[in-house]
Amino acid sequence: MEKKLWKDHCVLLNKDEENELEIFGYKTQGWRRVFCTAGYILSCGALLLLFYWKPEWDVWANCICCSLEEADVVLLRTTDEFQRYTRKKVTWIDLSTLALPVGSNSDGRLVADKDSVINRAVMKPQLKIRCIQVQKIRYIWDFSVKEFKKVGSLEDSNTCQSIHHKFGAGLTREEQKIRQLVCGPNAIKVEIRPIWKLLFKEILNPFYVFQAFTLTLWLSQGYIEYSMAIIILSIISVGLTVYDLRQQSTKLHDLVEEHNKVQVTVCTKSEGCKELESCYLVPGDMFLLDGKKLSLPCDAILIDGTCIVNEGMLTGESVPVTKTPLPLVESLMPWKTHSMEDYRRHVLFCGTEVIQTKATGKGPARAIVLQTGFNTAKGDLVRSILYPKPVNFKLYRDAFKFIVGLSVIGVFGLIYTVCVFVSHGKPVADVVTMALLLLTAAVPPAIPAALTTGTVYAQRRLKKKKIFCISPQRINICGQINLVCFDKTGTLTEDGLDLWGIIPSEGSRFQKIHKFPSSTPLPWGPVCGAMASCHSLVVLDKKIQGDPLDLKMFEGTHWEIEDCSTAQDGAGALNICVVRPGMKASSAPVEGIAILHQFPFSSGLQRMSVVSQKIGEEQYDLYMKGAPEIVSSFCRQDTVPVNFLKELKTYTSQGFRVIALAHKVLNLGKDVDVNSLEREEAESELVFLGLLVMENRLKQETKPVLRELAAARIRSVMVTGDNLQTAVTVARNAGMIHTGSKVILIEAKEPEGSAPASIAWRLAEDCKANTAAPRVCANTEEKITLEGETYNYHFAMNGKSYQVIIKYFYNLLPKILVNATVFARMSPGQKSSLVEEFQKLDYYVGMCGDGANDCGALKMAHAGISLSEQEASVASPFTSQIPNIQCVPELIREGRAALVASFAVVKYLTLYGLIQFVGTALLFWQLQIFGNHQYLIQDVIITLLVCLTMSLTEAYPKLAPYRPPGQLISPPLLLSIILNVCFTIAMQTCGFLLVKQQPWYVALASQRHCSPGNQTVPPTSPGENATSSGPQSTVLSYEDTTLWPLSSINCIIVAFVFSKGKPFRKPIYTNYVFSVLLALQLAICLFLFFADIDAVYSGMQFLCTPVIWRVYVLLMLLVTFCVSLFTEDVILQNKHLWLLIKALFGYQSNSQYRKWQRMLQSDPSWPPLNAKDIGAKSTDEIYINPTYENSDEE
Repeated sequence: MEKKLWKDHCVLLNKDEENELEIFGYKTQGWRRVFCTAGYILSCGALLLLFYWKPEWDVWANCICCSLEEADVVLLRTTDEFQRYTRKKVTWIDLSTLALPVGSNSDGRLVADKDSVINRAVMKPQLKIRCIQVQKIRYIWDFSVKEFKKVGSLEDSNTCQSIHHKFGAGLTREEQKIRQLVCGPNAIKVEIRPIWKLLFKEILNPFYVFQAFTLTLWLSQGYIEYSMAIIILSIISVGLTVYDLRQQSTKLHDLVEEHNKVQVTVCTKSEGCKELESCYLVPGDMFLLDGKKLSLPCDAILIDGTCIVNEGMLTGESVPVTKTPLPLVESLMPWKTHSMEDYRRHVLFCGTEVIQTKATGKGPARAIVLQTGFNTAKGDLVRSILYPKPVNFKLYRDAFKFIVGLSVIGVFGLIYTVCVFVSHGKPVADVVTMALLLLTAAVPPAIPAALTTGTVYAQRRLKKKKIFCISPQRINICGQINLVCFDKTGTLTEDGLDLWGIIPSEGSRFQKIHKFPSSTPLPWGPVCGAMASCHSLVVLDKKIQGDPLDLKMFEGTHWEIEDCSTAQDGAGALNICVVRPGMKASSAPVEGIAILHQFPFSSGLQRMSVVSQKIGEEQYDLYMKGAPEIVSSFCRQDTVPVNFLKELKTYTSQGFRVIALAHKVLNLGKDVDVNSLEREEAESELVFLGLLVMENRLKQETKPVLRELAAARIRSVMVTGDNLQTAVTVARNAGMIHTGSKVILIEAKEPEGSAPASIAWRLAEDCKANTAAPRVCANTEEKITLEGETYNYHFAMNGKSYQVIIKYFYNLLPKILVNATVFARMSPGQKSSLVEEFQKLDYYVGMCGDGANDCGALKMAHAGISLSEQEASVASPFTSQIPNIQCVPELIREGRAALVASFAVVKYLTLYGLIQFVGTALLFWQLQIFGNHQYLIQDVIITLLVCLTMSLTEAYPKLAPYRPPGQLISPPLLLSIILNVCFTIAMQTCGFLLVKQQPWYVALASQRHCSPGNQTVPPTSPGENATSSGPQSTVLSYEDTTLWPLSSINCIIVAFVFSKGKPFRKPIYTNYVFSVLLALQLAICLFLFFADIDAVYSGMQFLCTPVIWRVYVLLMLLVTFCVSLFTEDVILQNKHLWLLIKALFGYQSNSQYRKWQRMLQSDPSWPPLNAKDIGAKSTDEIYINPTYENSDEE
């Protein structure tokens, strides 16, 4: 029973998706509400504030558990490691307000589509629907399965046929109204958040609340100047944050606003077609694409006609993409499964631009709305900016632990103060204020603010280097990166490909190669026909546009494209693209070729084909081009040369990109509709035409950058969609795989019939053996070992094998990943999955790609850098406008500098708090305290300025071969703080006790001024002194005059000692502002201490002491400085010493990848060579990576 109740009370929302949430049902209870309200009033709002920070406590206090069906409040919890809670109210949508005609629900259905969740969510007879809104997406309660379901998109269960039949003619007017009410408007609305809201959110941060409490206390003690300084600073800090958030909010609002008001022609069943504003669109609406340029206001499925769209906004590549209509086939499979991972070729995505439409005989192109509002592709992108994935970084958690630790010390101080003051019989009010004062002295309220200054400066420096960042807290994480994945094309190699040559094939034999550029044009023949017509190029604004590969191939023929003409066909106007031989082309017996139909390219299918017709002739031709392995499998085997694989390898192993061409004559009748051809049927029994060889050159920055990363012991991995052999060669040429290193190719096969899954390991031929590629071996760099590894082999595999390994050999995956360098033919989903698997091995992963199909991986990595100036890179935390990989070491350098700076600031602030704490505690012993101005100089003139300028030191230009410590709570850091605190205690206690031993010392002194020329003060009798001073001062004393310079100059000393330069930052003297400030601060302190000027002494509340004593104080400080500097630089920052200590104690790294490396080093059977492993039978448990399950949706 209890289990059943729990099942009704808690379910998963968005199962297995990136934004998976647990949802719990609660019911508000009257008497609990009354108690809580009383609590708010009695606690003066403190309880309300606590509930604001902890929404789950609010729900637990006000409500009781119940099933989700009865709930009026739900509590949502993220399923990641943070487990953050949010509270949402359940609201009702009332459909009875719509004047529904009586007949519309005669069969009990409100919506014609019987599979629609809306029908299952309506509560009869009230006609109401329960709903919640989470992160801009609306969910409604489905009574049949008892859970909340997303609305705003068509059901995935629809088949191709049902989409055509149910929605092909449009919806009825009534159904549109119902769907508008349930799904909400089709708009991506990002409200510009009002300033007061942003301000409140910022001020109610726990840290600012603690600061407010501290300031109230200090103001009550009369520390007006310091409190005002902190208040002004806090106002500036809050103001800047609010301004920044407001700017971001406005920018995002402007970015999406224009797409919300687009005019579209919508067709309804009864009323025909009419213009409508796009915000009224609902899933299932049918609209026309009438050839005008249009920015799509929703995701839609194309059902008739073809379209050319620019998906630059989504992918970052401004390459026109051709979309084809969803086929009308009788299949019981859901439409997405039927089109496999390639369903995207039928989908027009929101925010992308329709450049051109081609109508069919039936009239203009038509599309059906698939998703609206925030459910769309663009909505998803905007949501990922509005609700970024929280960054889990030890630094921020450690900083919090640190504050807690300091608070504990503060509590001890509080107890000590209470004991001292009570034993002296002081009034309760005094005891309380003094105790709280010492408590707040230990916890510097500036720690969180100081942590952000470091990242702000780093962000500014990155901006100067043309690297833009939308998630500043990730900069610190960049300092920990130890593995970088690179995309190949456009990232490591030049963007465009150059046509290198063509190897035609005739009679199943390869012919002589035709090289480019050449003096003689390519002779006419099927190969020339394929190159001239098998592409998806379009003419836009008198310029040929399209895939760079298609463009280079077409240019090689010297043919020309005509602007798409409108040929009169029996059925009406039909858009056809015509290509004709140009002036420089070889003479051809044809006037031109008309491209009638396209089966577009997709990364899933790795091929494209076109149906064409020579002008003036009746026969139809089909041309195909694509990955050689794929194309050859569609050809008649008697037309494929015997040495096909050998020839292919010759070129791919030299790093060329190879594409195969094939052709077939289609035997079609006279009046056949080319658009209704089945792709599977048309693409069969082809004749192999030959290979097209393209050259893809390395960018000149690639090699030096990879060498720099290797020298810094940062692993480089290549993840590409290209051929495996090509990828391995590029990796060798780029220096990712050093000369003399073995490459082991891994080939894994799915189980077939009775044969289980298998995995084969074979050695790739050494480049020396390959005579065809002498230039590959020109790489003679010294081999750099990676972090103590001496492995001499690299694994390489393609996406198919990776998929099989994840499914059947998951236990081998870590062993492989530790030494895998090349991943080829990887789909976007596999790229993200790979990044995640690397992260599971405790690598800090950077990903550098051109943003096209790497969006998922860029988001998944600790630091994703996209090399594109497109809006799509919004999805990756960093964008570099310099289109090469130089940005990677740049970012790592800045990350390391920012990380070290953050640590230095935290260490400094901790010590400053504890130095003050020790001094104040010593003075409390005799019921005294530092003066207001004394505190002011320590707090404002020294500490504040140090915090603001300490992080200005720039990054060191050379990457060190090790990383800075990644956590605050690590032995060197804690020891540094503990030892420096010990030095402070020793020094201040010495000063405190020694001053009492001096012959001129008086317990209650009043003589402030020093008589000129008089270096020693004559001792006065105690009685006489007491009378002149009246009531005892809480500040004036020799102890205070001694402790103040000791603590103030000690703050300057630690600021200097902690500002270490090499190996991660430039030396301290290069930070001019900071160096000058430290010198000035020291000068001010010495002046105040040594100047025998009465005005200064009375202002600072000092007593005059003999000069010799002041010199002693200076000597104490000098000794402290030397000891502290020696400890920090020679002992604690000594890398070799720590390595020695680790070796002595047998300490070994706990990172997963380290454990695997140690294990594999002692395993003689690894790596397996020329071996074959058999996987578990598929009946055994299969390991499937959850991110892969829905990778094709990315």
